[in-house]
Amino acid sequence: MPVLGLGTWENTDPEDCANAVKTALEMGYRHIDTAQIYGNEAEVGEGLAAADVDRDDIFLATKVWIDELSYDDVIESTRESLDKLGVEYVDLLYIHWPAREYEPEETLDAFNELVEEGLTKRIGISNFEPDQVREAVELSDAPIFANQIELHPLLPQEELRDACAEEDVEIVAYSPLARGEVFNVPTLTEIAEKHDVSEAQVSLAWLREKGVTAIPKATSEGHIRDNWESLSLKLDDEDIDAIDTIETVDRRVDPGFAPW
Repeated sequence: MPVLGLGTWENTDPEDCANAVKTALEMGYRHIDTAQIYGNEAEVGEGLAAADVDRDDIFLATKVWIDELSYDDVIESTRESLDKLGVEYVDLLYIHWPAREYEPEETLDAFNELVEEGLTKRIGISNFEPDQVREAVELSDAPIFANQIELHPLLPQEELRDACAEEDVEIVAYSPLARGEVFNVPTLTEIAEKHDVSEAQVSLAWLREKGVTAIPKATSEGHIRDNWESLSLKLDDEDIDAIDTIETVDRRVDPGFAPW
């Protein structure tokens, strides 16, 4: 799984979404993330088709929404997602939230069926707390590959990261820029000025140092490129320590059905 991907949450303008995916892929990105609830799988598929990049070179992920987590709905909705994306399989299929129609054994049985059918290469979970991670790992025949969670310097999620490490589950960070709030953190600004980069690059480089994959959303070519350039940023131990000691905690995604 490439350590930096393109997130597409709230990228609902058809032309902008398709162009962002195409631009990112032709810039060098190889990880694209979407979801059923984003309402843009078809546009993401258009971007995939328009880019001069082989499908097999792309790590493509989508997520099954909480209303579609019964056994039959998982199967049916995933087939619909593949049709919209214009692909025969996804590289990673997530349970978007452990909420509403989520029944661990039934839902995971359906995901395992999709692996057996070759419609997804890997199973993922998203927004799962430590006990839910452990339960999913125990119940699933196929490995739980990743847990996608909100993670950034203002929400470091140490306990959850430790639980995933114990279960050999990768971490994928959504909202890795805290929905723009990283630009208002003095510590990140000081480090950005020190390296002559943006606060976004600092946040993404910090996540990479923690072994976390990040999928920042970006639409414009400038933002897509700025995030991409974070791969060249090497933070030193002093930078990492400074970010690790930020005391502000700011969770940006907190729906009523969240498990915390």
